[in-house]
Amino acid sequence: MPDRNDAALQFLLTRRSRPSLTLTAPVPDRDQLTEILTAAARTPDHGKLEPWRFIVLERPALQRLAQTIPDIGTRLSIPDDKIAKQQSQFSAAHMAVVVVESTVDSEKVPQIEQTYAVGGVCLALVNAALAAGWGAQWLSGWASHAPLFSQQHLGLAAHERIAGIIHIGTDTSTPPDRPRPDLDRITRWVSA
Repeated sequence: MPDRNDAALQFLLTRRSRPSLTLTAPVPDRDQLTEILTAAARTPDHGKLEPWRFIVLERPALQRLAQTIPDIGTRLSIPDDKIAKQQSQFSAAHMAVVVVESTVDSEKVPQIEQTYAVGGVCLALVNAALAAGWGAQWLSGWASHAPLFSQQHLGLAAHERIAGIIHIGTDTSTPPDRPRPDLDRITRWVSA
């Protein structure tokens, strides 16, 4: 029987994202965040292509981005309530890491597999931040899917897109657990 890592398994069985609006300062410093990013970048990556990159948004950058949201939302005909919600995600934040999907042409690795790997990076980043003692949440929102926002304000290339915006900070409250999937409903065992 293999050796169990009970502490790691218990963490994964009980991990819980923290709502971004409950996160505050202090946030990880560069050394602490580098450790978290290093853990996230260890995500399995078929073909070793690394089809992702990180953009670390500190408080002043988040405040600047928040100010761009109303204009972009209006230009894209986004409803006012959704504009306000997206703007508050940036204006209330103290730190966020944008995980950028940057797939490459490869005869060996289909782009969809690269996309899945980038999703793995987002989850690994949340888990690494939580394991390091910080609160974290993976968000996106309409702005993250708008090239007008990602290219003009974050410098993404035309072939890149935002896979997730991971908010990290000090947790101010522990949310109640949410309902989890019914494993009997979603699992099929095949023996032969």
